[in-house]
Amino acid sequence: MATVDVIKSCIDSIRQISEHIQDAIVYLDAGSTESFQFIAAYPILLELGARAICSLENMCPLDLVVDWNSNSDPGRKLVVITSSLLSDAHRYILRCLSAHQVVRHCIIFTSISETAHSAFPDSPLGPDAYHEYESLLVQDYEELVKKSWTKPGQAKHNFEDGGRSEFPSSGEDVLNLEASSSGRDFYEHNQLDCIEDAVQKLVVSVHHFPMILCPISPRVFVLPSEGLVAEAYLSAEHEDSISPGLPPLSTGLLSDADDVPPGATLTAHFLYHLAAKMDLKMEIFSLGDISKTVGKILTDMSSLYDVGRRKRSAGLLLIDRTLDLLTPCCHGDSLVDRMFSSLPRRNRTFSHGSGSQLKLSSSYLHRAPLDVQIPLAKILDEEDWQIDNFRLLETVEAFLCGWNSGNSDSQIEGLINLSQKIHDKPSQSDVEILTGSFVSSENFRGMPLLEAILDRKTKDGALLVKKWLQETLRRENVTVNVKSRPGLVTKPELQAMIKALSRSQSSLLRNKGIIQLASATLFALEESNYAKWDAFSSAEKILGVSSGETSQSLAIQIGDLINKTAFLGSHVNEGKREISKGLLSLQDALLLMIIGYILAGENFPTSGSDGPFSWQEEHLLKEAVVDALLENPSVANLKFLHGLREDLETNVSKSKSEETAEEPSKLDIDDFDDDQWGKWGDEDGDNKNEKVYGDVQLKLELRDRVDNFFKFLHKLSDLKRKNIPLRDGSLTTEANFDEDRKGLLYKLLTRVLGKYDVPGLEYHSSTVGRLFKSGFGRFGLGQAKPSLADQNVILVFVIGGINGLEVREAHKALGESGRPDIELLVGGTTLLTSNDMLDLLLGDSSYI
Repeated sequence: MATVDVIKSCIDSIRQISEHIQDAIVYLDAGSTESFQFIAAYPILLELGARAICSLENMCPLDLVVDWNSNSDPGRKLVVITSSLLSDAHRYILRCLSAHQVVRHCIIFTSISETAHSAFPDSPLGPDAYHEYESLLVQDYEELVKKSWTKPGQAKHNFEDGGRSEFPSSGEDVLNLEASSSGRDFYEHNQLDCIEDAVQKLVVSVHHFPMILCPISPRVFVLPSEGLVAEAYLSAEHEDSISPGLPPLSTGLLSDADDVPPGATLTAHFLYHLAAKMDLKMEIFSLGDISKTVGKILTDMSSLYDVGRRKRSAGLLLIDRTLDLLTPCCHGDSLVDRMFSSLPRRNRTFSHGSGSQLKLSSSYLHRAPLDVQIPLAKILDEEDWQIDNFRLLETVEAFLCGWNSGNSDSQIEGLINLSQKIHDKPSQSDVEILTGSFVSSENFRGMPLLEAILDRKTKDGALLVKKWLQETLRRENVTVNVKSRPGLVTKPELQAMIKALSRSQSSLLRNKGIIQLASATLFALEESNYAKWDAFSSAEKILGVSSGETSQSLAIQIGDLINKTAFLGSHVNEGKREISKGLLSLQDALLLMIIGYILAGENFPTSGSDGPFSWQEEHLLKEAVVDALLENPSVANLKFLHGLREDLETNVSKSKSEETAEEPSKLDIDDFDDDQWGKWGDEDGDNKNEKVYGDVQLKLELRDRVDNFFKFLHKLSDLKRKNIPLRDGSLTTEANFDEDRKGLLYKLLTRVLGKYDVPGLEYHSSTVGRLFKSGFGRFGLGQAKPSLADQNVILVFVIGGINGLEVREAHKALGESGRPDIELLVGGTTLLTSNDMLDLLLGDSSYI
């Protein structure tokens, strides 16, 4: 029987729509772009006959001239693939249609089903969403065309700027098509034809395309960060909520159907159609309140039509992320996690910004894109990369000169001035021209690269990358004069091998997969990144050891971390950034404080109202946080400081300037002013009193904000008591942070595969089970409750996100079970790093 492969299923889905792709200009939105990059779908689209592949949100007039040199007629078919609601993508689709005047057939593929459209609170479309939108798009397009051609002087503006006059975007600096003499001649020659075609009815068809996901390997996947399913909130703001991007605490009180968060509904629809595309019949198990809700929706969606179809049986295990917040917050031994944490990410597209009113709704949150930017130019020396890079710049310059030879527009001149960069030393922005990115389907002798290192620790993964580089060099007949020590990976050794493989363009293209992965490994193992990760790991181990002793020792360790980072932060503000190199910032210390409070809640359980520490211990921690924020208000991007950060920064600047001015003659010292509250006397006049009063008010307001922060920490420390499945302690993560510490996913799979009972694990009846229960059960043909371990295919999906360490632990649990016949797939809402967790808990994506 064929193995389950997520990447292959995605590629097969693209090939199934090949008749629509043929001779079409394909537009991908941000979520689809992210997905297609991971599955390496661009060559497949071109193989299927796509004329061009363009960005939906960043449409520019250059898209119109991509295939002008072709012998065929201008493209009359437009294909849009989107991972958003049709209503969200509408203005971009309409802008593309207004720019491509000769297009007569628009085919739209959306990953959001019709039922999900009607169930989503911000969608104006009903149960017949696809047909409704087809009519609405045709109507809006015809109105736009009539308005454009009936108003003198406006037609040229509307069509030639891509419809931006009607649908504003941030891409106002793209080339104006009017600047092109060839483009102007084309439209003048075909003006009558365009007018005649414009009044004809546009043919629009909308289809469902569910396979928009980001496979990290053939058996590990997450959802696109800029797709609707990952952006939709998973919990509304209430007492059991932590973040819109995380499920609420599993208190056992399931909400009504009307209160189901949109993220849960969309997740259920995604999983249902994913199983259908992969020909899997799911037996559904859930752990956690939101997972149970998703499981119920999936059960209701299944129908009797699924019974007769020949599908492979599989088990679906749904898990709430809030049952284990500790694992994604911590810095485990995972090379993949180190890469995604240390590498820069691509900036989000402007599609979800202020231009779209729907995106301002509380139903959405912004996640960091999964598209990491591997800075190859920083790894290769300037002499190695600038030749090919500048040759590319010269080619672009020549194209622009030829395309606009009769025009001296200032925008064109600005682009042609790229030649200046060829002769000058490249700046930091120029260095970033040469970048790479992960592609999970890139393979080394048939083995997906990311899949191979997912199951390995940092050292073993780096050694494997080194081995791949050596084998590639031997295959390319390239020699490298560098010392190599077995069992050890050094930066000079990796860099020398990467440079050797990148000397020629042909070798760079042939081996781009291993070159990008090796460069990412080198960047993750860079001294500053490596030292910071190890500092985190050491601090977490200290907190783990302290949590096994007394609450006082744990509180002392947390306070010590806050005080040390506050001291270093004060030096950073003075410009002595080198002092804190490789060490932790105040923002990092607050993340460690979160870890400490979760550990305290597991080891020193209380009623939850007053927290796990004594009043005296917590008072000292509050004072440490207040003093640290007063000293370093700009270090941490914290949501609970919104509206107060500027005042705090102003206060710090004033204090430092006054200290500098008063340093020569420091005459008055108040020995009783230990808390630095200022003086209440009136000997300095009214201005001094006003200043002191302002400082006091500022500090009082900060104390109130910090009090709310500690109430949030109390909620996190109460996870074990409030999350019902964790109460018996069998699934609670260990406090000790040694090599054998395992997270929730490992412990859960170990118990499930060993056929032990798991408290709180709920089984949702399949279609066959409901049939026996409701009908044939009367005749004694009842069905025994199945076990997840009886399935040969198991899909584990963590609602809220996963990290690389959990994937490795899941595969380890499967290996230890002695069941090589089981195929394990692991999925999640997103790929979580510790920075993502900090944003979800304390940043803009939090409820604090």
